[in-house]
Amino acid sequence: MIIREHLVRLRTHRNNVQRYRGLLETSLADFERRFIEKRLSEEQLAIENLAARIAAPLNTQPHPHGA
Repeated sequence: MIIREHLVRLRTHRNNVQRYRGLLETSLADFERRFIEKRLSEEQLAIENLAARIAAPLNTQPHPHGA
């Protein structure tokens, strides 16, 4: 259940990244561009952190084949 919630959050962050990237391809004032670049960076960091949280429990579970 928790993994599913994390995946929903990952999808949301990914969609935000795509939206911000699209906005950066438009004509923006300097302050708007800086704001969007900051938000893009924050979203990418959130994706990395969440992906690490998802992977951590998977890496500690025993391998099904005993390897």
